[in-house]
Amino acid sequence: MLKTEQRNPRTTHIDKMSTIEMVRIINDENRRSVEAVEAALDSVAKAIDLVAAAFEKGGRLIYFGAGTSGRIAMMDATECPPTYGVDPGMVVPVMAGGEKAFLHAAENEEDQADCGENDLLALTPTANDVIMGISASGGAAYVEAAMRKAKSIGCKTLSLASNHPCKISELADVAIYTDTGAEVITGSTRMKAGNAQKFVLNMITTCAMVKTGKVYENMMVNLKPTNVKLKGRMCRIVADACGVSEEEALALLEEHGFVIREVLKAKGKI
Repeated sequence: MLKTEQRNPRTTHIDKMSTIEMVRIINDENRRSVEAVEAALDSVAKAIDLVAAAFEKGGRLIYFGAGTSGRIAMMDATECPPTYGVDPGMVVPVMAGGEKAFLHAAENEEDQADCGENDLLALTPTANDVIMGISASGGAAYVEAAMRKAKSIGCKTLSLASNHPCKISELADVAIYTDTGAEVITGSTRMKAGNAQKFVLNMITTCAMVKTGKVYENMMVNLKPTNVKLKGRMCRIVADACGVSEEEALALLEEHGFVIREVLKAKGKI
């Protein structure tokens, strides 16, 4: 039986626990997610280097997932453009059942292998792209088919699963295994397995963006002034980086079309 499908002996009687007992044991179990990612860091680092190299060549990171895995991938990819000022086509999330499955569960879609292959081909992948399959079980047919087709095209492939060995890891140039174990609620991989997926995807996109120059020191310097909050953040970044007041930072941003990098260049910071 898959580890993620086993019963957790620590939570066998969660239905009899008080509320504070429930949240304490869930919080304790959540620590397993962090430990699982820590044990997988070498593989995560290798995946990051592949993705950064792809970005440098104009390639994309394309996520394939189903259910919870697909939703987590969609969140990570969608947050890259506003955070790093990159094109939405740089990190592409593809979910079994399409965007409608983000809000409305379509669990049967993960069994549709043909759809996985077709959804990949619809993106016209090239050998410069990295295809990452995400599946807690490691055996979603939709994800497996997309990865198999990607390999035949010459794409680099990554996998992220909480079971080992598994089908998608066999298709990966770099396989990431997060051993989160049995869930608090049996089989509910939106919990510990999902936590680990979120951590790993955040690491991959964050570090790849850092390695490809989207960050100055530890600050987001490709931000766009799309709302009041972000304009304020841009002012604080320029103020910190250039050692000026926020009022002076605003003036500098206005002078340089609200492009932080242009301000930093003018001030000799980059």
